[in-house]
Amino acid sequence: MVEAKYYIKKERGFVQCLLCPKNCVIADGKKGFCYIRENRGGTLYATHYGLCAAVHLDPIEKKPLYHFYPGTQILSIGTSGCNLRCKFCQNWHMIEGKIATQEVSIKSLIDAGKRYNSVGIAFTYNEPLIWYEFVLDTAKAFRREGLKNVLVTNGLINPEPLEELLPWIDAMNIDLKSSRDDFYKTYCNGRVEKVKETIKRCATACHIEITNLIITSCNDSQREIEEIIEFVSSIDKNIPLHFSRYFPHYKFTYPPTPLDKLYLAYELAKKSLNFVYLGNVWDDKTSTTFCPSCNSTCVVRKGYHIELKQVKNGRCSVCGFDLNMKI
Repeated sequence: MVEAKYYIKKERGFVQCLLCPKNCVIADGKKGFCYIRENRGGTLYATHYGLCAAVHLDPIEKKPLYHFYPGTQILSIGTSGCNLRCKFCQNWHMIEGKIATQEVSIKSLIDAGKRYNSVGIAFTYNEPLIWYEFVLDTAKAFRREGLKNVLVTNGLINPEPLEELLPWIDAMNIDLKSSRDDFYKTYCNGRVEKVKETIKRCATACHIEITNLIITSCNDSQREIEEIIEFVSSIDKNIPLHFSRYFPHYKFTYPPTPLDKLYLAYELAKKSLNFVYLGNVWDDKTSTTFCPSCNSTCVVRKGYHIELKQVKNGRCSVCGFDLNMKI
């Protein structure tokens, strides 16, 4: 446990956390919305510094990152808590602290990463931005060792802490759950505009990819899909966009996303974006990277088996087109 960054002290022992757009005002002895930032005697503490609920070695494609060192493995860690309450959450048991945590040192994570030939470390599984102090310190240490830092995030963070963290981050997958604020308010207890602001800023600072989970009867209209595509293409048509298939989980019992809805999203997006993929779907075509210029097959993905074909130094080796890919 360490004193938190980005908060102010207020009257009568209250504190206000300024890390994320929730801007929680927290009474003495209480926790913020995220569960892991707590007011103790008028000082805000990050209660889960160094406490991990999950540590795994994952394929980088699982994040999903398809254009960031494809075919490599990455040490992946997470803790408890989140600053959203998505009713379809896949890791709700971690978010609610129903999994035990164990203290780990930054040195032990670096040693593990090197031992298993990891490209770096991914902060994932729960929302890493609320784990800010540990993520920042760990990212700095990994960078000093020549290793990469990845965030898998919902993008809800205030500008000032984001600016401090960004120089240490190499890649992000940012979850854009919907283009519409009513979806965020109804199903996630959040707001979309702050997510969009984060995406715009991070696109100028590091490699980013975007994931949109298409949920049956919630955000699956053609117009909503088009809005996601229009937003991403307005920033950079070379940003990889992943449409992911939803399956019933946690509080949601809607049926799985129809495959025809996913293929429609794929075809619509390919008209405006250079790199589009489908997740949670076993389909070689929609997981393959094709050159937008000459249509050469550059990277083939069959599950987590990755084959680099017509690609060299992040470019198509046939025509030289920049694939926005770190190799």
